[in-house]
Amino acid sequence: MVDPPASASPPTPVADPPHLARLRADLAAAGFTVDGVAARLGPVASAALRREQPLPALLATAAPLDPVAALVRLFTLGRPVARADLEAALPTLRVDGAAALRLVRFDGDDVVATCDLRPYADDTHDWWVASDLSELATREPLRPDHVLGIGGASTTLAMWAIRRRVGRALDLGTGCGVQALHLATHADSIVATDISERALDFARFNAALNGLDVDLRRGDLLDPVVGERFSLVISNPPFVITPRAEDVPVFEYRDGGRSGDAVVQSLVRTVAAVLEPGGVAQLLGNWEVPRGRTWRDVWAGWLDGVELDAWVVQREVQDPAEYAALWSRDGGLVPGSSEHERLGAAWLRDFASRDVEAIGFGVVTLQRPLTDRVPWRSLDEAPGPVAAPMGPVIEAGLEARTWLAEHDDDDLLSVAWSCAPDVTEERHGRPGAEDPSVILIRQGGGLRRVVRAGTLLAAYLGVADGELAADAALDAIATLLGLDPAAVRAEVVPQIRDLVADGLLV
Repeated sequence: MVDPPASASPPTPVADPPHLARLRADLAAAGFTVDGVAARLGPVASAALRREQPLPALLATAAPLDPVAALVRLFTLGRPVARADLEAALPTLRVDGAAALRLVRFDGDDVVATCDLRPYADDTHDWWVASDLSELATREPLRPDHVLGIGGASTTLAMWAIRRRVGRALDLGTGCGVQALHLATHADSIVATDISERALDFARFNAALNGLDVDLRRGDLLDPVVGERFSLVISNPPFVITPRAEDVPVFEYRDGGRSGDAVVQSLVRTVAAVLEPGGVAQLLGNWEVPRGRTWRDVWAGWLDGVELDAWVVQREVQDPAEYAALWSRDGGLVPGSSEHERLGAAWLRDFASRDVEAIGFGVVTLQRPLTDRVPWRSLDEAPGPVAAPMGPVIEAGLEARTWLAEHDDDDLLSVAWSCAPDVTEERHGRPGAEDPSVILIRQGGGLRRVVRAGTLLAAYLGVADGELAADAALDAIATLLGLDPAAVRAEVVPQIRDLVADGLLV
């Protein structure tokens, strides 16, 4: 394959403990945090930078430079700064220390960044993450071995990942190590793998900079952990569907070296081998939907014979042209350029060769059952806004779906369910009508489901307050409406199951 033009790749940083301790102290003292940078740039420049528009941030960090402005200008925007300005920003490490860590190089009286370094955070932790400079900073196409920093996919996975306390955790395809930072908050030990040696260098640096102990291993997918077991597997794999044509560039951070969506399919079908009983795997992925089939058909085939519970939430759907336009410019090519159009055409021909009609994207959660039972399947669509974070929703949904799989309808009916606090009811009708023509049950959090309720379900939800068992409530409704109790149960019980699974009934 012909890769993007590339000179020698920039050096990766060195995880030297004494220098890292000084760097960490200087970054904290400067206020180089997520909140500190946002306050320094202001809302307009911050929002523009998230859209990969650097000009407002460049104007906001113009001279004279305070420490935060100097660090943003150097490590995020890729602009040279005066040596004196960086000395003031890193008074303990000093510029020579930054050079010893291979974070910067000298250009006359100026200092130039060799990598991206920026703050990152969750609700209770402040971290720093190093990666290769983006095309926004270099103003050049990406190299084949580019190590991606904090991107949309990594933050999406972090938002959806469950955060229960676990023993051993695996970060498969760690990249620069973003997921490992999160795992360190609730895992006793972490193994992180990647096929890219440069990615592992950055992950090693980031783990050391943030005071974490991570077992880093090189290898493809599950090869580095054969024979081992984990309580939690988190993976942002190289799931981008890239044509295997000779003239299409390959990027290590996104391309798994397999045709079509085989990377995600392979992981789904093999990850059970490294999960402990009760263990969970969560990953992002793309999947192809051939003409004449649905995405649920695709997943039914992938999961055939897989002895894992599976919850797949499809978040987006693109047609081949949309997908081609997105990824053919991802490496930094200008839309509308001849090279961009050439690559887009290669994507379209590749999809056409497999008669692909659509490409789905979503979050996959797999669980190894604790008992010998038939695995459950839940294939949902949630294209709109969802709760943030989604991790607690996923954990609650796993527990609910597992309970439902292990209990029959009699058990379900014996429970006094109640509507969750975020559930509301909407009634719509024609002006002057006595009865509503449409009743909607709306979930305020979670997947924000909206359920159209018939008369019987609406009547049950109206009395579902945790006091009366479901069987007694449904029998009372049947008596009140003069209906057969068995018929009422037959209609409402499947609906109750669905609402329990998604947390509308608790």
